[in-house]
Amino acid sequence: MNLPPFNRFQFIRIIAILMVVSILIQMVRIQTSASAQELPGLSSQYEYRTIYPERGNIYDRWGNLLAGNKEVYEIGVSLNEMQNQETVLTTIAGLTGADYMKMQTRIEEAKAGGVIRYVVLTDFVTPDVVAQIEKKMKEYQNLPAPRKGQVNPSLEGVYWQGHLIRSYPENELAANVLGYYPYRNRDEATGVYGVEQYYNSLLAGVPQQIQIARDPNRVENIPSVPPGSSLVLTIDREIQSAMETLIDQAVEANGAESGTILVMDPRSGEFLALATQPRMNLNNYWEILDVYPGATPFNRIVSQTFEPGSTFKVLTMAAALDSNTVEPETEFFDNGYIEVGGYYIYNWDRGAWGWQTMTGCMQHSLNVCLSWVATETGADVFYNYMNRFGIGHRTNIDLAGEALFPLSVPGDQYWADVNLATNSFGQGVAVTPIQLITAVSAIANDGKIMAPHILKSYIQDGIQHNIDPMVISQPVTTETAHTLTEMLAISLEEEASNALVEGYRVAGKTGTGEIPNETGYSDMTNASFIGWGPVDDPKFVVYVWLEKPTSNPYGSVVAAPVFKEAVEKIVMLMDIPPDAVRNALK
Repeated sequence: MNLPPFNRFQFIRIIAILMVVSILIQMVRIQTSASAQELPGLSSQYEYRTIYPERGNIYDRWGNLLAGNKEVYEIGVSLNEMQNQETVLTTIAGLTGADYMKMQTRIEEAKAGGVIRYVVLTDFVTPDVVAQIEKKMKEYQNLPAPRKGQVNPSLEGVYWQGHLIRSYPENELAANVLGYYPYRNRDEATGVYGVEQYYNSLLAGVPQQIQIARDPNRVENIPSVPPGSSLVLTIDREIQSAMETLIDQAVEANGAESGTILVMDPRSGEFLALATQPRMNLNNYWEILDVYPGATPFNRIVSQTFEPGSTFKVLTMAAALDSNTVEPETEFFDNGYIEVGGYYIYNWDRGAWGWQTMTGCMQHSLNVCLSWVATETGADVFYNYMNRFGIGHRTNIDLAGEALFPLSVPGDQYWADVNLATNSFGQGVAVTPIQLITAVSAIANDGKIMAPHILKSYIQDGIQHNIDPMVISQPVTTETAHTLTEMLAISLEEEASNALVEGYRVAGKTGTGEIPNETGYSDMTNASFIGWGPVDDPKFVVYVWLEKPTSNPYGSVVAAPVFKEAVEKIVMLMDIPPDAVRNALK
């Protein structure tokens, strides 16, 4: 039967009204039922918890563990099971060192809430302490029944739950490279400094959020989540340890404020060691302000810029040779000063050295000669080469906190003609240790700069992913690199430098950079040495920097001998035969 349109509409309205009324009645019934009255209590007995993956390990290039995880325990009490609050508080405080009053306050606040709850008393308890708690618990359980009116000591209701914290088995070793993970902040922790910060996403993995019962008796198995990726660094643990010992000794012997030794493979851009001082025990990361007070950088290697002094002359001479401005035998008469832009430039000893070849200028580290070389090269060409060497640019090494000091060039507000002269010998220009060694490594590597890096590979989902070496620029030709290497080797040999290593021919340059202050330059210096070898087949570049030595200001006196000691250890640990042996095997 077909209803008239009006009747059909009325019928639909009636059906809709009946459905709404039915829904309202059902809502009232649900809200007033006995089960509904229990819902608030039930919901308060559950909580959402984020489950974090096991943080990835960090290894050196040979698989030695530098950063990992160890198990500790959270200790809590179920209030509805607890029989003797005083025993619980006294025992936990005595064995773990937790604050008695803070634990008591947590319990009383939970009781006042009127809901049976599980209360966390303390955290980060070691397995041996948990074993002591368990032993006490069993002792109390085996006590005879108490007399009337007495209450036995009891740890009933006490539970412990294991979880992982970050651990650094080598304590201070490579601390500035690794950075740290502030595990005490369990919900918001993230890597701080070093590779812990730079590769935090890889190490951390992907967290998951789940709902679990507050009552430990009702906690079901917590699902596991895939661990974070593990990292294999380019660092060689043995070389790193040797360099750290050496720089510690050098800082103490020379009364320096700090010290740094970098060891790089110029063929790959890999760092075998990045040692700096001071360092901290990463397992006590909360003591950071005691080790690095005020503005002291955590990792000077990447975070502190400074005027490098005469090590910068390596780059100046490279630019002049490559641009055909000079040759090794080009002669210059040094009368002790040169005037540039209305300013007079003098040598480090205020002396005049007469006729010198370019090799002699590098050997005697003559500011006057290198200023002349820079002016002959010309500002445009000079600064073009400095840009090609990466000066004024970050290296983008995979360590957190890389600092940068912009390179001032012609046309900038504060650049003047005299800057060209002073920049030529490393004054008025600032670099980080990473920036300088990366630039100079080109001279040890046929003119090519490799991307500097600290990560050799990472392991994700059981698959190892290797990091391939990468050329990022070639600021000078192979011929220029070889020519300058030979010049620097000869200069060390002719002056019988403190940097010479018996059995191995090395090339290098000293640096003594005055430290600027509010009125000009202070009497303190940055003493340094950068060198590489063996000359015919360079396998390492070593940079030594001592900040504000008090024993002697000159790099040739305090830094060159450290370079020598470093190379003696490196060739042994890298198993590099002496030159005579290698040449006999060719």
